[in-house]
Amino acid sequence: MKNKMLTMIATSGLTLSMAACTTINPYTQEQQTSNVVKGAGMGAVGGAIIGAMTGDRKTALKGALIGATAGGGAGYYMDVQEAKLRQQLQGTGVSLSRVGDNLILNMPGNITFASASASINANFYEVLNSVAIILKEYADTSITVVGHTDSVGDAMYNQNLSEQRAQSVASYLRSQGIAGQRFSVMGYGEQSPIASNETKEGRAQNRRVEITLTPLNVR
Repeated sequence: MKNKMLTMIATSGLTLSMAACTTINPYTQEQQTSNVVKGAGMGAVGGAIIGAMTGDRKTALKGALIGATAGGGAGYYMDVQEAKLRQQLQGTGVSLSRVGDNLILNMPGNITFASASASINANFYEVLNSVAIILKEYADTSITVVGHTDSVGDAMYNQNLSEQRAQSVASYLRSQGIAGQRFSVMGYGEQSPIASNETKEGRAQNRRVEITLTPLNVR
């Protein structure tokens, strides 16, 4: 009897969570299940199982509800932050990708810095200001800023340049009121290319600053 109730409650918790929350992606216009729903569904199942183990149907249902709420926290937090960032960054040349609950902003070198310089281009400050608005609003994320270069020139020079560019971006964002303890800043030089360094186009892609946003203990 207990096993039958456990299966029934856990399945119901997952079904209810998933059924209510299929949405339309505003960028692709395709139906999708949001990250919050995936997290909530897993949380619902976990909560239902714990409750069902007690043999009490009411406890199992309550466990499913609590689990769904807890499971959706970080996913929902990053869903909303992602949507706002995409809106702010439209047409700026900055791309945004998502890996799990991490958001990655790719800032190409041709729009952020002059060649061989760590001084931010004047017309890029407005873009960073837009990013800063969202980072201040969503303070429960850590911010990792990483500089990258292509493989042209001396490897040590490229390493130093990548560190300086990452520091320039991080320093400007701090100056906009974002807490310094949220930042990790580093340079990878030419070590992590995302395209071939054998072509001009590939080298342009490799010259970049990436900002990764990672959720902290979101409730």
